[in-house]
Formats: sequence, C-alpha cells, structure tokens
Amino acid sequence: MSDTPRADSFTFAMGDYDATFPCDRLYVKNHMWARPADPDQAWHDMLSDQQPLQSPTTLRFGLTQYAVRLLQDVYFLDWELDCPSTIKQRQMIGSIESKKAESDLYAPAAGTLTQINQAVLDNPSLINADTYQAGWLFAMELTAEAVAGLLAPESYRELLDQAWVVAQRTIKGQANL
Repeated sequence: MSDTPRADSFTFAMGDYDATFPCDRLYVKNHMWARPADPDQAWHDMLSDQQPLQSPTTLRFGLTQYAVRLLQDVYFLDWELDCPSTIKQRQMIGSIESKKAESDLYAPAAGTLTQINQAVLDNPSLINADTYQAGWLFAMELTAEAVAGLLAPESYRELLDQAWVVAQRTIKGQANL
C-alpha cells in the first residue's frame, strides 16, 4: 500500500506521521470508513439526487489510517457475531488487539451484518498493510437513513481535527487537562 496522497484523497498530520484518507468513501465517528460492497458503485452516486439510494444497500467497513496508526501493528481480531445478524448502532461486534491496545469494536450503524472478511481474520496484518482495500473488516446492509448518518470526507476531516487534540492529551497522559 502506498501512503502517497492522491488527488482523490486528503492527508491529516498526526505528529510526524501523515495519514491518508481516500475521498471515494464515507466515514464514521468511530474512525471507520465505508464504501459500497459493489465496486462499481461510488458513495457519491448513492447520495446523489439524480440516483436515489436503493434501500437497503450493502457497505464494506474498515478502520481508517488514523485508527490503525493509534493502534499500531494489529495482530488479532475476533468477532462476537455470526452472519447474518441484525445489529444496533454502537453494539459491540468484536475485538481487536494490537501492539498498543486491546479494543472492542462497535457497529458503526444499525443494520444487518452480512459478511466478515475471512482474509483479515486469517491474517490481521492486512489491516496494517492494506487499510483501504484488502484490510476491510465486515460488510453491513444499511437503510438509506443509516447511510445518510455517515460522514462525508470533509466532515470526517473536521472530526479528525477535534479527535487529534484529545488523542495528543491521552498519549501524553494529560487527558484531564
């Protein structure tokens, strides 16, 4: 995977590290990305007034470079649910372990869990090596309303500005300042 920014992406400086974020997908406040499971459908087509969103639609979700950078070296992934499962937004769906942390994974939206990426279960390092392609985690079927609750790249960039301030305090042990 190349970390070189492209015209269809934006970068965010995380100290000495620049994280890259493709603009061909939507984002979630819990630092996941989402894009149609059908590679021929772009997210902006789904939200266009000319192309009404067919409900439900299936999206693939994965961790952003921001999340992967904070976790560092993901080496274990476990799921609490089998497919298909109806899940609520923010429901715990699994856990992830890395060099720096062990964290629970929460559903980015309400919907139906339709697929888990077996390749990532077999080799979690794909999350580190190919964050935005082979490193996707799971697919969910969402309603048009659930998709509308996801963040456009510009909105996610604003969220990153706020999240990075909190992350720096936490990293420095100053979370209560």
